[in-house]
Amino acid sequence: MKISIEEIDAAVEEEIIIRCHQVDQEILELCRKIKKNQNFISAVYKEEIYKLPVREILYFETVDNKAFFYCADRVYETRLKLYEFEEMSEGTSFFRASKSVILNADKIRCVKPALNGRFEATMENDEKVMISRQYVTDLKKAFGIK
Repeated sequence: MKISIEEIDAAVEEEIIIRCHQVDQEILELCRKIKKNQNFISAVYKEEIYKLPVREILYFETVDNKAFFYCADRVYETRLKLYEFEEMSEGTSFFRASKSVILNADKIRCVKPALNGRFEATMENDEKVMISRQYVTDLKKAFGIK
């Protein structure tokens, strides 16, 4: 399979073209993954509504019956429930890290063991997030660790 990438001007809309002999399950799965990566989500910051690309989210957290998206420089509030975001991000680099947190594995700079079998993840923005021991297996899968 040949893969070609062409850089284009910012004014031109990006597009992905797949040329194949037959549309099979593998091609359909690839299309599904690509579409998931370009999802946008609505969130609130200082009473203004923003349309966020899901790929920019570092992690999703619920605190005191409120839900938040953490990005590199801002925290946005959302009406989504944890399970809704988990379903929406299925098949992507997001994974459950605790009862109230879903992390984007692509935005983790490094991880290190912590007390009681937990791990501490340092995100791209230097924020630290704890990963519960019951979700360490998901972390290892996301990082390709056996």
